[in-house]
Amino acid sequence: MEFGPILHSKFDNQKPSLFELTSEAQLASLLPPTLRYLLAIATHRNPRYLLRILNYFDELHALLMVTVEYHYIKIYGGGFTENFYGLKREKVPTVGDVPRASSTAPSQIREILALTNTDICKNIAVMVGIPYLKRKLDESFEINSSRTLLGANYTRMPPNPNISQKLTYYYRWFLQKFYPSLNAAYHFSLLFFHILYLFDNSRYHSPFLWLIRTRIRRLTDVDHKAIATSSNSQLKSNSRIFSAHWAICILKKLLPASMVALKFLEWWHASDFSSQLSKKNAESFELFPPAHDEFQPKTVGSEQFASNNLVDGTKKKSNDMSLITNETPLGSRTLLPIFTVPSAQKQNSCPICLQEIVTATACQTGFVFCYTCIHRWLEGNHEKQAEFMIGNQGKWESGKGRCAVSGRRVLGGTEGLRRLMI
Repeated sequence: MEFGPILHSKFDNQKPSLFELTSEAQLASLLPPTLRYLLAIATHRNPRYLLRILNYFDELHALLMVTVEYHYIKIYGGGFTENFYGLKREKVPTVGDVPRASSTAPSQIREILALTNTDICKNIAVMVGIPYLKRKLDESFEINSSRTLLGANYTRMPPNPNISQKLTYYYRWFLQKFYPSLNAAYHFSLLFFHILYLFDNSRYHSPFLWLIRTRIRRLTDVDHKAIATSSNSQLKSNSRIFSAHWAICILKKLLPASMVALKFLEWWHASDFSSQLSKKNAESFELFPPAHDEFQPKTVGSEQFASNNLVDGTKKKSNDMSLITNETPLGSRTLLPIFTVPSAQKQNSCPICLQEIVTATACQTGFVFCYTCIHRWLEGNHEKQAEFMIGNQGKWESGKGRCAVSGRRVLGGTEGLRRLMI
């Protein structure tokens, strides 16, 4: 006996859940900002042709959606995003639901409850007109709220106003006095109908659908067969319809995918996950702090190089491998010693040119150089490097791409340098 209520319960498998309807509404609300964002990016490259389109985006988008929604309701029985979720729109029967007739004669019931041209126009007004009006009112309210913060001089009626100024004044007055209450009533009415629909006390999940006597249902096998039959007959009759049909199918798959990608990028930049990931990647590189003066490695410096290569005022090619010590850094790939210079003995002096630092620039290893010196050193075209490598090709590394003191590789090359503000 405990299973009796389940056997006599009225379960409607064609009625979508509230979560499906809210997901569909959220997907539909993401279409305008997604298209606006893509258009704004394209406008930066071609402002001459796309700037006017961007300025009148809301109006052009509304006209485009009127065409798209009319096509989808006429062919598939539901809107663009509703068809993506497998939903349709139909009239509410005046005598109530007849499940036995729906199961025995589903084709006849589908034709009876199908939307007429008048119903399609009402639904398009609800699907396109109301969201467009809501976006424009919200935008105007935000602008007017900023205007009221500037004082009464920016909100009062100008002297000797014309008709346009009067209409603008009364429109702003309406936004300031009545629109917050109207907006609250709009959202409370949606919440009220959602609660009624959730507890199966209403056929409508929106007050606007209640006004036009239309409900949302799931597509059935009969609907899919009828849609396939009508689409095939139209495609065979005209080749242009065939190309338009494929274009709409591609658009149907591309737009939701682009919205998902846009939401992912928005989440990626808004969350700290990307920064944490980049931080973990940076932690894998071991960047040792600079050594103190008393622990300096015995590297081949400029003083040693000068004393070993200048004899009686003439240069001598340095082929002496005895300059290599136990502290000389070696390349991990070539296993060759790396040409370096000792750290500066004087404060505020550059280790490379031994002069006072000009445009102080810090390397990733912590040492500070002149900008021109370390930039040319990393590129491998400094005078000391060119001088030292004469006769040492294949025996030493010139230090290109490495710190001039420690010999460690600089990540990013010259882009890894940071100028200091002293």
